[in-house]
Amino acid sequence: MAILEATLSLLVEVGYEHLSMEAVAGRSRAAKTTIYRRYRDKAALVAAAVEHRSHATPPEPAADDLRENLLALVAWLAGQIAEQEIGLLGALFAGMRSDPRLAEEMRRILRRDEAAMTDQPLRKAIGRGEHLVPGAAELFAEVAPAVIVHRVVVAGEPCDQRFVEHLVDDILLPLLRGR
Repeated sequence: MAILEATLSLLVEVGYEHLSMEAVAGRSRAAKTTIYRRYRDKAALVAAAVEHRSHATPPEPAADDLRENLLALVAWLAGQIAEQEIGLLGALFAGMRSDPRLAEEMRRILRRDEAAMTDQPLRKAIGRGEHLVPGAAELFAEVAPAVIVHRVVVAGEPCDQRFVEHLVDDILLPLLRGR
């Protein structure tokens, strides 16, 4: 636990490029050999730290209405993204560009989270006979987080209820339904 917390704090402080196993060992007061025994490289260590931090699960679809389920899901996702430290996101994005192993690990985590997030509400909608475009889950997973990250990081605006409704009603539903 201390190793993963140290990794996250150092990642924010110094970035991925300057993060070292030695620094993590020093910050966590763990032996470098202990870290290497658990994590084969820096990318595996950072991925484990990210997985440790992101333990929240998306809401279960509560309604028999795709819009209502998407509103709940987008509000949850916006909250998850807004809670992330901007420095951590920046360090991860930069690290993914420079280290193929980190990119591979992060994509594995994102694919897993994407499936957990989209499977239930979209499967329920299709089961009710609602027409969704092929690849609707992938579209949702690409568009929703990108728009939310832009809103929070680039625009510096909150993802309030009005924005969540705009994202669902004006962007996601037409996209997912192919209209």
